[in-house]
Amino acid sequence: MSEVVDRVRRTIERYRLVTPETQVLVALSGGSDSVALADLLCRFDAKHELRVVALAHFNHQLRSAADDDQRFCRQIAEKLDRPFVSESGDVTTRARNEKRSVEDAARRARHEFLERARQQIGADVIALGHTRDDQAETYLLRMLRGAGQRGLASMHPKNGRLVRPLIECRRAELRDYLDAKPLAYVHDESNDDVSIPRNRVRAELLPFLEQRFNPGIVEALADQADIAREEWLWMAEASQRVSDAVRCPLPGEWRIELDVLAREPVALQRFVVHRLMTEAAGGHPVSFRHVHAVLDLIRHSGGALAMPRHRVQRLGKDLVLTSRPATEEHLEHPEHPEHLDLPIPGELALSGNRLLSAESASSADKQEGGLVGRGPVAVVRGDLCGGGLRVRSRRPGDRFRPLGLAGMKKLQDFFVDRKVPAAERDGVPLVVDTGDNIVWVAGYTVDDRFRVTDPAQAVIILRLKVLGGSA
Repeated sequence: MSEVVDRVRRTIERYRLVTPETQVLVALSGGSDSVALADLLCRFDAKHELRVVALAHFNHQLRSAADDDQRFCRQIAEKLDRPFVSESGDVTTRARNEKRSVEDAARRARHEFLERARQQIGADVIALGHTRDDQAETYLLRMLRGAGQRGLASMHPKNGRLVRPLIECRRAELRDYLDAKPLAYVHDESNDDVSIPRNRVRAELLPFLEQRFNPGIVEALADQADIAREEWLWMAEASQRVSDAVRCPLPGEWRIELDVLAREPVALQRFVVHRLMTEAAGGHPVSFRHVHAVLDLIRHSGGALAMPRHRVQRLGKDLVLTSRPATEEHLEHPEHPEHLDLPIPGELALSGNRLLSAESASSADKQEGGLVGRGPVAVVRGDLCGGGLRVRSRRPGDRFRPLGLAGMKKLQDFFVDRKVPAAERDGVPLVVDTGDNIVWVAGYTVDDRFRVTDPAQAVIILRLKVLGGSA
């Protein structure tokens, strides 16, 4: 027990998370990590090392036991003799309205509540119960998604008003700490749902890596997150001289001289471009491929790129980024067609007020239209798309294998045979795999190589929707 107490105290001191005068609001879910956090910080409060001013709980209304968890957290606050603040929110409806995953909507709702509670209580910081295991899971998830150095930095011990005193503790030793007290905690059964990527990493991938490759994999991954964080902070500081050269002559426009970028190492160029693109996109995710396309554009004589919620152009001696609404028609350039990552599960806003979504399922949709890809729904083999999917417009020379055809066919000839008007062909989204093989000509047909041949196969369901209208 004393080892855990000492480790948390060292973490607080190492990262200067709080001082004896700091007023702390503790986020309490009722799980083992957050209960241990509340108890440990109250212990430090008793020694005048900080001040715990309240415990806060957000009820996501996602589980039948959610109200019971809220009552349990109130009891923990009473046991620790601390004020308790709580709030409920309909996360499912928010996720649907904002077209987010339930997990993302829950995180946003929870953090918004915690910030409101912090201001209401007058606390200086919000303490979160993330552990070293959470850090390793986050690093692995982001690495699998192809995150850059900033993403691989994972969770910072201190990030603005958020502090993570348990970030150097393992989950198992915190449970041992609670058992020794003893202190009760609740089990969130949604953590057992392996359809959620983080849970699948926790329950399947990490144990596999631990047993077959490295018994210390959690420590190794968490160490890598620490290294990535320090490197990212160094790059952020080093890139400031380039960022200072950015001009904003008009609202929603960013300009930087190409010569200024060219003087820097490629790593810093990529860092600055990613930061500008993220800002121009209003915080919308920008992938490595997007940044790489812009670096290629810089090396050419001109042109423009359509990117998530913004566009990038090379105009004379400047690189110009311009924000645009998600529904605005994409600006295309023949050498740089739109090529966007499609998250699984997730959604992607396209031109023409359209939305393309992907989700995994355990068995195929039995409707014929879904199986063949005619209409707004397509069902394709998940095992062949495991590397990820992307969306782009057509290119000269595109070929694929239409459903039921033994050989390959030019996409141009397919459109002619189907009597697709020439003016509409560039606007037909193509879903492709990481090898740039066409998976679905959206609304027309799936490629025969990706068709579902066994009802028991894991599949991916693709949907093309028109916002504000019928699909």
